[in-house]
Amino acid sequence: MVSDDEIRPGESYDCLVVGGGPAGLTAATYLGRFRRRIVLVDAGQSRAKWIPVTHNCPGFPDGIAGVELLDRLRQQALLSGVDLVDDTIHDIKRGGTDFIATASVPIRARAVLMATGIVDTLPDTPDAADMIKAGTLRLCPICDAYEVIDGRVAVMGPADHAMKKALFMRSYTRDVTMLVETTTRFDPAADALLKKAGIKVHACLPGSIRSAGHQATVRLVAGNTLSFDTIYPALGCTMRSKLATNLGAECDEIGNLVVDSRQRTAIAGLYAAGDVVDEINQVAVAFGHAAIAATDMHSYLAQNE
Repeated sequence: MVSDDEIRPGESYDCLVVGGGPAGLTAATYLGRFRRRIVLVDAGQSRAKWIPVTHNCPGFPDGIAGVELLDRLRQQALLSGVDLVDDTIHDIKRGGTDFIATASVPIRARAVLMATGIVDTLPDTPDAADMIKAGTLRLCPICDAYEVIDGRVAVMGPADHAMKKALFMRSYTRDVTMLVETTTRFDPAADALLKKAGIKVHACLPGSIRSAGHQATVRLVAGNTLSFDTIYPALGCTMRSKLATNLGAECDEIGNLVVDSRQRTAIAGLYAAGDVVDEINQVAVAFGHAAIAATDMHSYLAQNE
């Protein structure tokens, strides 16, 4: 770890990594092992911190908590000579051939990796953090639907998003309910698909999710209350892509940064990896993005020395 006052203004790093989640830390380790001078700036908001225990991360058959995984990745980056700084990047501009990032002190780098991730939209409940920890509120069915086999599961959100997740969950349990916040009329094909899959649909009251020990409860518009083993929100997310788009990088209609097969944006020297790129949001995918991006960044730096 280094503090802000150990970063000398005007001194240039080979690479600035923005974001200390699995993608950012893995890329920083690769670049450090390439003997590049790397600084990683982390605001402490990695989505991985929400993971109570994942059994979906390769190499950990007994599972690993998100916080522990991040701690291990940070230790590995430090052992590779990476400067880790706890701070927030507010802006990045081009300064000649370098990038200049605005944090507590200016940071200059020849290349930048955006590993800024996403922010999930959670249900309006004061119990969200405790429910995630208990597993009664889960964010990623690809990650952990295997853990709720034969459970009573609900998917909450706008009908089009919730329907996709609800149908996915039918591979794991017969007891799937869609919770929509308004009375929704489905087109005949969608209605037939839901009925064929045996998925129930109820309108629920906004802000009515609550923790009930090992279950979650939701009040319905009809007046009754239902309980579930797990609720998956399908409420969307916010992409942390603004730093890159302000530089001129392209994003899709959702806000995912557009990159090529080497994780390069349309801006020379600017790369992106992890959840901020349009792929399935998985730790294993973040690792792969990071390895590809870091290797190409090393080549880019060599070509421009």
